[in-house]
Amino acid sequence: MIKIYVSPSCMSCRKVKQWFKEQGIPFVERNILSGTLSVDDLKEILQKSLDGTEEIISLRSKIMIDNNIDINSMSINELYDFVIKNPTVLKRPIIVDDHKIQVGYNEEEIRSFIPQAKRILEACCCKGECPGCDNCDYQIDIAKEKNKV
Repeated sequence: MIKIYVSPSCMSCRKVKQWFKEQGIPFVERNILSGTLSVDDLKEILQKSLDGTEEIISLRSKIMIDNNIDINSMSINELYDFVIKNPTVLKRPIIVDDHKIQVGYNEEEIRSFIPQAKRILEACCCKGECPGCDNCDYQIDIAKEKNKV
């Protein structure tokens, strides 16, 4: 299951959620400001991060600058505690699935969250130019999406 860590006022977060809805990909939205962010959430995010804290924590956030915070001098437990108490230091959105994370909205990179079978079908499909397209699951899904709008 895909989890998207967001804050309500974040424009990139809204774009990511809209993109997943348009693709028909289910996700769970986690508001980082609601007080439900857990140590397990942070562990999962950091375990999947290729760049560790640099990828997920904004060193330019007001809390970091005003308090001259050096996360590199913190123990891992101090880091967890700090982020849970100050969730606005997290970059947003953070998208997490079973294998990877993506931080921020990037139109090209976000496509990696489309299930592999759908990506293959999209790459191979003639997009309506073959005689069998009326029965094509891809074309049927497109028609359903168009009718929702």
